[in-house]
Amino acid sequence: MSESVVPKIKKEAKGVEESILKRKKPSLRFPIRSLANVRYLEKEGYFEIRGRKKERTLTVNTVKTFAQTLRMMALSKTLVETDDIATKREAYYVSKNWDEARFLEQTESDTVMDDVEALFEVNREQLGFVPEEKGGDVAGNLIVIDKDPNTGKAIRIDCTKFGSGAYSIPISVEDLGFETKAKFILVIETAGMFQRLVKHGYWKKANCILVSMGGVPTRACRRFIRRLADVKKIPVYVFVDGDPYGISNIYRTFKVGSGNAAHINEFFCVPQARFLGITPQDIIDYKLPTHPLKEVDVKRAKDALKNDPFFLGPGRARLELRYRRVPTPEDRTPGEIPALRKDFGLVRAYSFTSSHR
Repeated sequence: MSESVVPKIKKEAKGVEESILKRKKPSLRFPIRSLANVRYLEKEGYFEIRGRKKERTLTVNTVKTFAQTLRMMALSKTLVETDDIATKREAYYVSKNWDEARFLEQTESDTVMDDVEALFEVNREQLGFVPEEKGGDVAGNLIVIDKDPNTGKAIRIDCTKFGSGAYSIPISVEDLGFETKAKFILVIETAGMFQRLVKHGYWKKANCILVSMGGVPTRACRRFIRRLADVKKIPVYVFVDGDPYGISNIYRTFKVGSGNAAHINEFFCVPQARFLGITPQDIIDYKLPTHPLKEVDVKRAKDALKNDPFFLGPGRARLELRYRRVPTPEDRTPGEIPALRKDFGLVRAYSFTSSHR
């Protein structure tokens, strides 16, 4: 797939060159990466990008960003042609050799990289760029079939044989194979809860596969679970904190994608995933221990109910992921999963028997 990127880069660069030779201002058109430019396809189960685009024209004010974009495209072309990779951090440091076009902060580099990714409608791995963070941890009844990079021979990785540890999801998961007789995949927001379930051997008792997201799941983590669920035809349940961030950011990104990556959501989300955990209404119904919502939580919940297509479409209310009214600081949340440790038996019994949500 990466090989198809080079012709796209050459074509775009040629267009810039031709505009300059004609004494015209060259420009690049990028899809707008935001929730305002996506629609939720309920049948397909993910965010799809709309047609709105922004134009970056070479002017006195944009000359640096325009040059940085072209240099990032050139770096990608070199990486793909030489079958090499660079981390996002390395790409930032490479720019230090770009004279006046160098990035001052990595956030600037990451933004331009995301723009180039959206421009060519590919993922950054196809451009030769890889993230710094690992993809997530896996334990349970699963054998991952990988390949030795030197010999090409198959390597069977048994996820039940890591003791108190776990298998780490690699950056690239497209060529992995899977063997499992597990009944379901349980995806967990926090590393602490994941470790606790591993310690108590929950995957043995439930015949399942445990996956730790460690917060907002990486693309590799989402793609790994998506491929595993698609190939082996097993259900996916997502256990996140019962607060606005866990529900409207982590769960929503995992299930339907994000506005920022709308051009590739189709491949990096898990539409079949089902919510498993505490909802705002459960706090009232079950009189759960809570603490007050912070202002940032209230703002996040309001923004989700007002602007997030996933929470605005028909049928969202039946998932009980939205507040019955606009929340205030006086409302309460069970907060993070560890806050319910004393009532873990209740949470486990309730959550794992409410998987119809």
